[in-house]
Amino acid sequence: MNARPLRYTVDSAWEAWHLSQEHTAREWLVVHYASLVKFVAGRLGAGLPRSVDTGDLVSAGVFGLMNAIDRFDPEQGAKFETYAIPRIRGAILDGLRSLDWVPRSVRSRSRQIQDAIAALEHQLGRAPTDEEIAAELQIEVAELEKWLADVAAGSVGPLDHVAMDTTPSQSDAQTQPGSALEEGELRDAMRAEISKLPEREQAVLVLYYDDGLTLAEIGEALGVTESRISQIHAKAVLQLRSRLAASGVA
Repeated sequence: MNARPLRYTVDSAWEAWHLSQEHTAREWLVVHYASLVKFVAGRLGAGLPRSVDTGDLVSAGVFGLMNAIDRFDPEQGAKFETYAIPRIRGAILDGLRSLDWVPRSVRSRSRQIQDAIAALEHQLGRAPTDEEIAAELQIEVAELEKWLADVAAGSVGPLDHVAMDTTPSQSDAQTQPGSALEEGELRDAMRAEISKLPEREQAVLVLYYDDGLTLAEIGEALGVTESRISQIHAKAVLQLRSRLAASGVA
């Protein structure tokens, strides 16, 4: 009987785990793909308060990675990284939910702004300006900007934040029939609604989500400060959530 090799290649590790359930191969794959977890955790954690420990995000992401390894079938021809990243992200978002790190006051202000946007869009038939939102809330524009800055500090990322608040948890997605279709519909609805946002908000979301720029890089590209980009992106997220809720998708 031949001894099993002490070292694996990516292909031999997948074969040993997928066909023979060798736990040493699974452990090798977890270590090999650990950089995916660090990448996603770093991406999601970039704008979070310092009170949120990046180590907690990584720990949650590792569970997502292990789940992806357990469920991935290399014979289907898909690239593992493409399959794993959404599951790692979902596990991290689930972990953030359980931490409940966003203060109630920020959640309340987020809801107030979202409700004001919804009311104004219904009245005006278009996206409201900052001045109109502030007037609806009976506060000054400077105060609205402070509220948006607080909301931005409590966000994970434009579309990830929407997904965190409007989609089932990762564990639910694995057990509920049709959940993949629902997530696809949500992404399609997001894309449709993003195209209806004012040009500035569209630009921020596209540069962040599609082009992978950081908020600082977007600010440099658009000629405004990073803090202002954070406020714009927070407002765009709330507009998306308001429109998705109104359409019955969220």
